[in-house]
Amino acid sequence: MRDHTPDFTMHELTLQNKTLIRQTVQQLLEKLADDGKLTLDTLLEFWIEVPGIKRPRGSFRGGFLMPDSFVYISDYFQPDTPHALIPGAAYARDEVTLEKVWDDLLDELYYQVEIFTSPLSSGKGITLELWAGNRQRPEGEWIYAVDRKVELG
Repeated sequence: MRDHTPDFTMHELTLQNKTLIRQTVQQLLEKLADDGKLTLDTLLEFWIEVPGIKRPRGSFRGGFLMPDSFVYISDYFQPDTPHALIPGAAYARDEVTLEKVWDDLLDELYYQVEIFTSPLSSGKGITLELWAGNRQRPEGEWIYAVDRKVELG
């Protein structure tokens, strides 16, 4: 059996990049909550463009974009709570703060972004596209989405 694990050393995101990602994700999710669009199947997805590394965007038969990765927002925040971000059910019994929920979500996201950006020793020129919203299916067209594209430094 062949090992398909990429051969690279993980590079942790810089504090500046983590701050940029955090601010961007918080803006997207707050907008989603303000619009009353946070549901059980709401996703936070991202795509990373790495300079010098060519790889075509994946797509399904219908031509839909397949992101690098996604996170179910309902794993962290309660769905169907219009205009508010409230810790999800997994956090309710431990009475954790909203800050802890943000930290957990962002730790997962940072780790996933680091996997895709680690082939380079610097984050310079890497573009991160983020979407938050709902699709017809996990791979289908967006029914509702907010998005942002940022360049990491």
